[in-house]
Amino acid sequence: MQVLWQNLTAAELRDRAGRGAIVLLPVASTEQHGPHLATGVDDVLCSEVCRRAALKLAGQNVPVVVAPTIGIGLAEHHMAFGGSLTLTLPTYHALLRDLCDSILRAGFGRILIVNGHGGNMSALNALTVELTRELKAPIATTSYWLLANEAFAEILEDQQSVLHACEAETSMMMAVRPDLVDVAELPNALGPQASGAGSVLSPPLHRWRSFQEFAPTGVIGDARRSSADKGERLLEAASSALADQLALGKPWN
Repeated sequence: MQVLWQNLTAAELRDRAGRGAIVLLPVASTEQHGPHLATGVDDVLCSEVCRRAALKLAGQNVPVVVAPTIGIGLAEHHMAFGGSLTLTLPTYHALLRDLCDSILRAGFGRILIVNGHGGNMSALNALTVELTRELKAPIATTSYWLLANEAFAEILEDQQSVLHACEAETSMMMAVRPDLVDVAELPNALGPQASGAGSVLSPPLHRWRSFQEFAPTGVIGDARRSSADKGERLLEAASSALADQLALGKPWN
């Protein structure tokens, strides 16, 4: 079953729209990921979780389409390292608005923005309010790891959920794109620990800081015990959790 928007014809997309298909819009980032990972980690992983979730839904006869991934997001906190790309908030808002509007004009009624980058989270929670008001459509959002936090905690050894260039992200990259993991650099792939991405990017008393100030290696967490087996289990947990919620009609019912 084909689920990727760019691999479907206009006629096939009109048919999916007519059957009330859900559209998953993956959003990610292109940014430094420590000494051992390529800059496209968030793009690769978010795209893969959405693809797997969509295939699971299609297998249950739930119509779904995965839109092309937005691979650049809000990454100002990584810019000091070099190799990163970022958008301003007004540009990001305009980009999301135009893409969601295009999806709605194509006949679809339900859009879920699936996020793969911690730095996008606060903005997306606010922007979905604006997008819902501007487009008069129920635009929803999630970050893929949030729905599978309990499952992730059981799989990981050195952390509870996704951090940055960490055991989780490195393991998942080993499972889907091992060519983008420099295993020779794994001994250097560690940084300060954290309870979760939110505790780093949105602490209770918040002041914006560059990642370089508190994580000079570009890593939050410890990637040294990463493995492809863990990565496969994490990807299955994330995609299953997402598919299960959507199969129940959430978050629209």
